[in-house]
Amino acid sequence: HHRLLSASFAPPTSSDCGKLYSLAQDSGRSAARYFVNNHPKFFTKDFAEPHIPCLMPETVSLLLEEVSEEALKERITLRKVTAAVDMYDQLLQTGTAVSMETTHELLDLICLYCDRNPVQEGEAGAEEEKEGRRMTSRRGADVPRLSWTENNNAERIFYLLPERDTRCYSAVIRGMVKHGAYAKAFSVYSDMLNNRTPGDVHIFNALISAAPEVRDGYSERWDLISELLNHMKQQEIHPNLLTFNSVLKSLRQCGSLARSYSPQTLNEMKALGIAPSLASYDHILAVFYKSGTANSDVLQNLMTELEGQSFTCVDPDDGESVCCLDNKDLELGYRVQSLVEVGENWRLLGDSVQLSIYYGRFFNLLCMMEDVDVVLRWYKQMVPSLYYPNAQGMKHLLQALDTDGRLDLLPDIWTDMKTLGLYNRADLLEQLLGLMAGEEHSPELQEAFAVCALDVKSVFEEKAGLEWSASSLSHVTTLLLRASKAQQAWDMLKLFKAHNRIPSEALLNSFLSVCQRDGASERAVELVQLSAAFCLTSTSGLASRALAEFDLNQEQR
Repeated sequence: HHRLLSASFAPPTSSDCGKLYSLAQDSGRSAARYFVNNHPKFFTKDFAEPHIPCLMPETVSLLLEEVSEEALKERITLRKVTAAVDMYDQLLQTGTAVSMETTHELLDLICLYCDRNPVQEGEAGAEEEKEGRRMTSRRGADVPRLSWTENNNAERIFYLLPERDTRCYSAVIRGMVKHGAYAKAFSVYSDMLNNRTPGDVHIFNALISAAPEVRDGYSERWDLISELLNHMKQQEIHPNLLTFNSVLKSLRQCGSLARSYSPQTLNEMKALGIAPSLASYDHILAVFYKSGTANSDVLQNLMTELEGQSFTCVDPDDGESVCCLDNKDLELGYRVQSLVEVGENWRLLGDSVQLSIYYGRFFNLLCMMEDVDVVLRWYKQMVPSLYYPNAQGMKHLLQALDTDGRLDLLPDIWTDMKTLGLYNRADLLEQLLGLMAGEEHSPELQEAFAVCALDVKSVFEEKAGLEWSASSLSHVTTLLLRASKAQQAWDMLKLFKAHNRIPSEALLNSFLSVCQRDGASERAVELVQLSAAFCLTSTSGLASRALAEFDLNQEQR
């Protein structure tokens, strides 16, 4: 409820808040769907014209209680794994034969959910399971969230069958690969070959993706992949897109061999009339990107081939690829962004984390290579609707403003930093203060800088964990002095001692010059005393200036 309320009343102000906002929306939809499905008696009237089936309650409770194949089918349809297995066992005990079609569906269900009831939408743990799957996929290796247990119901039912056809082997092998029992999957495959049962394309796709998990050496891995492909050829099983993508994905774990075999695999796809998907190109890029050779050339050639195309998701990995834009090639960055803008290609950029990675790299590339006016146009277009800058992104923007001499925009950027939740990073605040305190500007701009400096001072005072550095204290003091805010600058000077920081000789001399301009002899004496309290070597010089430039009484002298 807290998560829902926070997202409802305030728009997201950072990448973390954006993720929280998205999760809150998902939670709200799941909660609504759970209530509709579990309390259908409250939703009997349908006001929609035309009828919208997805908004009406689904049947989630079991209606058939008798022991029958129809009841088994109902449990399979509702994904009640445990109940389906119990019904199947009851049918066997009563001597009732179960059709092979229903047996296939039962094995598919058990293998898909690893012999456990799936977490339903709205139940505790649904969001955590979904997030776990995202993190698993993002790491690049199919680390299973659920592990395949020895002699589970899938195996038990599989080996109880008097006859095991291709579909039975396919369900069990794919389930074992999905849930991490790689060696066992190859053992079942050997059993299938010994029984002279033909395979199907799904079996080979799963085994090819598991090949790196059962072989240690790069050559041994490729030999196993080649052997599986030869088995497909012998059994006259035509490969599909997922077959080649499985080969390319496994090649990513074959070291230097991948640079030779991945282009060959891509050419073989085209020769068979199979169009590569985004995942295919992602695997190719990963091979050459990690190898450190010809990265830019490979990406340039790839972009030439993809330019202007609109893609749809045809492989689960199509939405998991993020193009690397850290090669400092601005033209190439624009070409990639142009491809993103074609049709609905933006949908394939992935989840909120991957969106942030992509737009973050694109924005950093702009800050490094593009004219600042163009950078600002992109900044206004992307932030915050597409991209919440992190601290690194904001640092790049500040550096771009400094390089092109547009420091007059710093007050506006500080306002954005507060809105985007980037006001609690000491390094970022120090960079901002350092830019404002670098050179003197017009009185109007110095006044705006001083207002920002006081705002930053408030942040340091209010935020736990933020500690003043000597340079940050100096920058704020300098900015206040330049804006003729002498009393507030004096208050800042006192903070040096409170935080055990030492002011610079230049800052003390600047402060003494302001005292001389304002005729503040008493404060000049206090400044010399403050310097003496820090045991600074500049104390004698400050004292000499004070004696020479101020009309001091005997006590002050």
